[in-house]
Amino acid sequence: MEESLVSIIMPVYKVEKFVAKAIESLQNQTYKNFELIAVNDGSPDTSGEICESYAKNDGRIHVIHKENGGAPSARNLALKQVKGKYVYFMDSDDWCEPEMLTDMVNLAEENQVELVITGFFIDTYYSDNEYGTQVINCDDRFYRNQVEFRKNAYRYFDNNLLYTPWNKLFLSSRIKDLNLTFKNTIMDDFPFVLDYIKDVKKVVVTSKMYYHFLRARSDSETQKYRSTLYEKRKEEHQWLKDLYKYWSLDEEINTKEFLSRRYLERLIECIENVTNPKANFSKKQQKLKIKEMVSLPEVKEMVKLAKPNTLILKLMFIPLKLQNVNWIYFQSKFITYVRTHNIKLFTLLKNKRKRK
Repeated sequence: MEESLVSIIMPVYKVEKFVAKAIESLQNQTYKNFELIAVNDGSPDTSGEICESYAKNDGRIHVIHKENGGAPSARNLALKQVKGKYVYFMDSDDWCEPEMLTDMVNLAEENQVELVITGFFIDTYYSDNEYGTQVINCDDRFYRNQVEFRKNAYRYFDNNLLYTPWNKLFLSSRIKDLNLTFKNTIMDDFPFVLDYIKDVKKVVVTSKMYYHFLRARSDSETQKYRSTLYEKRKEEHQWLKDLYKYWSLDEEINTKEFLSRRYLERLIECIENVTNPKANFSKKQQKLKIKEMVSLPEVKEMVKLAKPNTLILKLMFIPLKLQNVNWIYFQSKFITYVRTHNIKLFTLLKNKRKRK
């Protein structure tokens, strides 16, 4: 029996140091029946040429060149070209373990599911030669119906397994039937995943981990001031609220606790964004912006509901509860200092205590 074709979509932009490893990790897969659609999104470096060099010697690799338009436009262009039964999304600066596609396809075929969710690794680089690895996963589980998956989805959101597409195997026919595309927004892949799982029925979760997400902090977007971050995080929060309202689970205590804690974690990120030296705000302006964010009635309610499970949220929890702007300001400056000067400690502060 012929193996099902897997279409792999990979946007490519300014990754000349990493893309070869990404492609080779796919070529080293034990599962051989795949096509790789690499979309060079107008990269100014040699990333496109590197992809072409691999395509010359491997007929499974197809390279598309386009003007720069961002990862969503690159993925959307590739989605129009897919021929496989399954679709897998990969970032061009990451890599994956050899058994990934074999195990994902086997799980999909054996259980006849619409979605496979796996664990993954976060490799955080402290320097060129030193990095730490964080394991992200949950227990094995097969959901045979919509009700059970929806009831337990908060666990997978909570363990960061439902935000990104690269730890999932999607059904190509379902993507086409739902006419799904990637939106041009912050966390562009998150709304895609939300739209896909909204009415999904059969899902399998495996505790096994295959994908290595590389977090090079020196090059990270988190080092920059982002003027629209607060608005985008509120929008993102609304997406989740809308999903749980659609599922009629918005009044469940687990849902309320999870959504509250998640919002507070993002709120701290927004506060730190404001106190970032690159923001170029005066101390008075920073405190005014903090006050605007933390004095909303819903924040006070969320503090009542949330159960902190990261050290960063624990550090900020009492100041947020008291809405003490000065305390919040100094705690945020401390977090920024740690992020800048001791990434190991920052990673420890940010990592979640795993929930069962």
